[in-house]
Amino acid sequence: MSKVFPRHTKAVLPTAVAGDGCFLIDQNGKRYFDACGGAAVSCLGHSATPALEAAKAQLDTLAYAHTSFFTSEPAEELAEMLIERAPEGIDRVYFVSGGSEAVEAGIKLARQYFLEIGQPERQHVIARRQSYHGNTLGALAAGGNEWRRAQFQPMLAGAFHHVDPCHYWRWGEAGETEEEYGLRTANTLEAKILELGSDSVAAFIAEPVVGATMGAVPPSPGYFKRIQEICDQYGVLLILDEVMCGMGRTGSLFACEQDGVRPDIVAIAKGLGAGIQPIGAMLCSAAIYDAIEQGSGFFQHGHTYLGHPVACAAGAAVLREIDERDLLSNVRMMGAKLMEALQERFGQHPHVGDVRGRGHFLGLELVANRETKEPFDPALGIPAAIKKAAMAEGLMCYPMGGTIDGRRGAHILLAPPFILEEAHAGLIVDRLDAAIGNVLTKTLAA
Repeated sequence: MSKVFPRHTKAVLPTAVAGDGCFLIDQNGKRYFDACGGAAVSCLGHSATPALEAAKAQLDTLAYAHTSFFTSEPAEELAEMLIERAPEGIDRVYFVSGGSEAVEAGIKLARQYFLEIGQPERQHVIARRQSYHGNTLGALAAGGNEWRRAQFQPMLAGAFHHVDPCHYWRWGEAGETEEEYGLRTANTLEAKILELGSDSVAAFIAEPVVGATMGAVPPSPGYFKRIQEICDQYGVLLILDEVMCGMGRTGSLFACEQDGVRPDIVAIAKGLGAGIQPIGAMLCSAAIYDAIEQGSGFFQHGHTYLGHPVACAAGAAVLREIDERDLLSNVRMMGAKLMEALQERFGQHPHVGDVRGRGHFLGLELVANRETKEPFDPALGIPAAIKKAAMAEGLMCYPMGGTIDGRRGAHILLAPPFILEEAHAGLIVDRLDAAIGNVLTKTLAA
């Protein structure tokens, strides 16, 4: 009997024993096509790559050195590589072990920045409903995923507030253009800032493309341009959470490149290490770093495994492999082909209301009624059933419930490796179609 504390105690899981390109292989030899990268992590697939070799070589050189005593060559190299590619104004990198840590570091840095420049009254952080920023208490408080927040609500800080998400297909009004909707939604941020007091808000945090909670929902045109204007007008720091949608997942290394937005702080993880080592990073502007350097000089934060040499060596090798194999071009090209295949198969499906996303970050929203957009009854457990049925078909995908409000709504998230080939698009669509069909046939017949 296993002594591992699993994510769900009632789930019986196969044991993964090997990887082969886009496939994982279990103890019985069954092959599963990884169409979600686990959780948008395995961007290079599961075979031996130069990134794996780089991690092994670093282990032979130096496994660990605590960052209160040393920096390391891999950390310095990876930081340089990230800053060369980062959005305008971003100048420093703070390495952590994952996405929640990156978000926590960003939130804490935003608070300390205002203390350093003599604005201690700035203590509030605004985020969006139906967002997800991590599972540690600070990141959870920032997130707007009501299902994840519910049982921990008494422990979540009151400094966090939420405004409307941006999802035109679900919430656009009759006769309203997508641009008009984006502007209206963005303006809820200004209203919240004024409600809290314009000199009391430290930061606004958002995912450029919303991932697990809503299912690969890109912003409406002009939305982030207006968000930027509001943040600049009121002196509010803009934190972008690219933990899931960043590092090439949407077709550009930083997802925000496609919306022309200039964040003050960016959180990245997942694809940065491609699953080879746990790693994340919080990147900040020169202005924020300079405030710390010219003030106390000490960021009052830290974890044991910051800047881990093996993780940083792997991250640098991942970026090199993305560049050398021109994988971002493949993400754009194959993402378009996969989107086309999904639209062809599910675009008129009676229970698929919307197919959306960017690059290798795509989502399908499931509905009971396509015309009214009415969701399935959450009690039916559609997402969990589809995940199970897909695994039976040899397909890994990422179905989630609570798409609309944390309780109602369901979607399927796809985030395949960047090495996707044209034949794989048909495989994904066929196996996903079979899984959805099996579940809905049983559900609707019941």
